[in-house]
Amino acid sequence: MLLLLLLMLGVLIPGGDNEHAFQGPTSYHVIQISSFINSTWTQHQGSGWLDDLQIHGWDSESGTAIFLKPWSKGNFSNQEMTELVEVFRVYFIGFTQIIEDHVSEFQLTYPFEIQGTAGCAVHSGKTTVSFLRGALGGLDFLSFKNGSCVPAAEGGNRAQRFCTLYNQYPGISDITERILFKTCPRFLLGVLDAGKKELQKQVKPKAWLSSDPSPSPGRLLLVCHVSGFYPKAVRVMWMKGVQEQPGTHQGDLLPYADGTWYLRVTLDVAAGETANLNCRVKHSSLGGQDIVLYWEHSTSTSVIVLAVILPTLILLTCLALWFWRRRSYQNIQ
Repeated sequence: MLLLLLLMLGVLIPGGDNEHAFQGPTSYHVIQISSFINSTWTQHQGSGWLDDLQIHGWDSESGTAIFLKPWSKGNFSNQEMTELVEVFRVYFIGFTQIIEDHVSEFQLTYPFEIQGTAGCAVHSGKTTVSFLRGALGGLDFLSFKNGSCVPAAEGGNRAQRFCTLYNQYPGISDITERILFKTCPRFLLGVLDAGKKELQKQVKPKAWLSSDPSPSPGRLLLVCHVSGFYPKAVRVMWMKGVQEQPGTHQGDLLPYADGTWYLRVTLDVAAGETANLNCRVKHSSLGGQDIVLYWEHSTSTSVIVLAVILPTLILLTCLALWFWRRRSYQNIQ
């Protein structure tokens, strides 16, 4: 999978070294999903990702790339990107034709779907880890390791036959390896440099506590809300003193339109066992100063607020009732 693309990339984009260093492991990978509906109808989806942030898309109708960030081209020139987009366009045409020509040989039955991903990760600007994997119908089909095609157990005889054919051409392996270990890191480091203002931004989270109805009587479902933080990586824990509590349930990380994130973490406890419970939030924007919210303080604050508001509401109600009766009496006279 993606071999034709890799070969064409090797011709158009020279490999090169880049001494830029950056913080932490970061990866770039492309994803291809090709759905073969029948012998005349195929749909392709393509995307490019920097870690879990999508920065490229693909318009299959026009055969053009979609640059989702102003810095998605990295340090590639407009000419290089134009040639690269054309490579992808031609690749999808060629990939479709190759698969359709071998449907019978590899015993494929319409409809079927092929997925592929290829990319690289750079650690501390020095160590490069590259990968290429293919799947058929959601099951692993093959991978690229140590310059060779390796069939996956789930791929059965079809994957073995494909890799046997591929490994007969060492020149293709050499080009594939150069793309994965030279070109991909060069593009990755260029994108990191071009997008560093956005990628390195830090937005501090806001946190608050609440409770939801528990499915069991005599218990409380405590909720710790963490909102508006960036980057995405965050750790939220329910603690008793300094001990992390078992049974903590973390919800899905949900995105906001401004690029920040929201997370909800719950803890189901007995109603009488909330003493010393607190929610601790760790995030890179906090500079090592964790946010710590104590459940007892939260409930005490709620009681205080209620004690202040309730008398005020009663007073306002009495005044409104007195005013309404006074007006009614005056109207009667």
